Amino acid sequence: MNIYKALNEITLYIDEHLDEKISYDKLARMLGVNTYTMQRLFALLTNITLADYIRKRRLSVAGEELYLDNGKIIDVAFKYCYDNATSFSRAFMNFHGIKPSQISKETKLKIFPRIVFEEKNETKESISYEIVELDEMVLYGTYVKTDNDHIEFDAPKFFAEIENKNIDRYGEINYGMVTYDENEEECHEKTNAYWVLYTQEIPDLEKVVIPKSKWLMFKIPSQEAKDIREISQQFYLEFLPSCKYNLSDLPELEYYHDGVTDFLVPII
Repeated sequence: MNIYKALNEITLYIDEHLDEKISYDKLARMLGVNTYTMQRLFALLTNITLADYIRKRRLSVAGEELYLDNGKIIDVAFKYCYDNATSFSRAFMNFHGIKPSQISKETKLKIFPRIVFEEKNETKESISYEIVELDEMVLYGTYVKTDNDHIEFDAPKFFAEIENKNIDRYGEINYGMVTYDENEEECHEKTNAYWVLYTQEIPDLEKVVIPKSKWLMFKIPSQEAKDIREISQQFYLEFLPSCKYNLSDLPELEYYHDGVTDFLVPII
């Protein structure tokens, strides 16, 4: 399967159904993966969440329609899946910078074009992995709030702060963990926190239970943040689009031991 050709079919399908409720299940079937994996792939390959992409395409097209056809605001609001004119006007204002009632022939509206991918077929360098099944883990840790744009800097800084604070008493940090936004509409698309975790119980740290699961494990001969991020990016941008594994709704783990890092991605 050419992932970029499939993604072009998805963005075309979205454009053809902007005035309907768009089924994430149908989009996932077009990629041959589950909805969780589809959302993660779309966000990673486009740098925008699927929900935000659909929202911006609707507001872009709605603006053109109001400008060209002078339609009723309430009709356009309902057409593009808003419950009422008030919520539509608020979203329109946030996107275009003006209220829909203020559109005139001199108005300059924002255009958010359909994303079209280059349907390239490049041979990527292979990465080695194994499938492991791990029993339930009970860990203890703390976290820093972050996002996709800042985790590269926030994670190593937070890791160093916590380890320097606790190393004399509790030793080295055992695990790192990345969690994602729990907003129902954008679930699994936006990083929201980076955790550091210990296998021993530590007062004042939060208990975290990781259920028994299967994982793709990539062994990284380093514990440097830049090396871990490189493998993480290679996995999501090169490996995952070309394989048939479905991700499960669990966080990614980084297991630090013996000078190496096991990068663990949960699968069904």
